[in-house]
This record gives sequence, C-alpha cells and structure tokens, in this order.
Amino acid sequence: MGEKAIVLDEQAIRRALTRIAHEIIEKNKGIENCILIGIRTRGIFLANRLAERISQIEGKDIRVGELDITLYRDDLTKKTTDGEPVVKGSEIPVDITGKKVIVIDDVLYTGRTIRAAMDALMDIGRPNQIQLAVLVDRGHRELPIRADYVGKNIPTSLTEKIAVKLTEVDGIDQVSILEN
Repeated sequence: MGEKAIVLDEQAIRRALTRIAHEIIEKNKGIENCILIGIRTRGIFLANRLAERISQIEGKDIRVGELDITLYRDDLTKKTTDGEPVVKGSEIPVDITGKKVIVIDDVLYTGRTIRAAMDALMDIGRPNQIQLAVLVDRGHRELPIRADYVGKNIPTSLTEKIAVKLTEVDGIDQVSILEN
C-alpha cells in the first residue's frame, strides 16, 4: 500500500487531542468519577496524552487504564497467523463500577473493536456510562456505534486504509491515508 495523503501531522494531532480533552471536561462537568481507558496499542498512548492535557486544564489527575480486547474480538482467527492470539492483559487501576469510562482508540471503522471493548469492560465491572473518544472516524460502520469525541472525520473508500503513527510506537506523529 502506498501513502496517498498525510491528513494529520504532529500539530494537528496535538490540537485534536486538546479539543477532545476540553470536550470531555465539558460534557462530564469536570472529571469527577471519570477514567480514561485506552485500547491496546495506540489507544493507550492517546489516553495518556489526553490525561496529561486534562490534568493541565483541570489541575488534577484523571486515572488511565489499558484494555486488551484480544479475546473479545469476533475476528480472532483472521487476526492471528498461527491461530494463537497474543494476550497482553488489561490494566485497570480502579474499580470501574459506577464510573464514567471514556474508551480511547485511534481509528473508528466498523465498530467491532469498540463492541469488543464494551464486552471486556462489562466483564471487569459495571460502569455508570461508557463514552468513546477516537482520533479518526473513517466511516463504514457495521455496528450501530458512534464516537462521543472525534479528532477528525476522514471519509475513506473501502480500498483505502488509515495509518496512525504515534511517536511512542513509530517515532513520528502522523495520520495518513494508504491506497493500493
């Protein structure tokens, strides 16, 4: 796949996350009873960045957790080459029961990853509310799932792919469209 266009650079990603942080604070009237939970892998780094911005704005910290949805995926056999999934485990620092959980992911596409995340969360506890924040919404939903907070809507064709690169994993902050 070749790179068709860079749609978000480092500054644009930073601005989008700052806006999302403000929206989370506004919608929840602060951060009381809120926890950010990033979906492995890139969602965790985005959650940490959002927590940092929220802390700067509110003057207090928000808890951050990591969610591994590997065993909850409905496409598990397609995702693994040798049939054995690699489970890294979830790390949720507090009981999520009665809390507002804001799930963070890099790209919202079919909605299946988020459905798996909700299933995993329900096995961990019973949150009062689950909200969704994504850096990119590319459309093509297969399930009735909508993000509460979106960094950027990027309509794509089915032949295109969105590639999110983050400094923590890839050494660069960039979102691009890839095309065959």
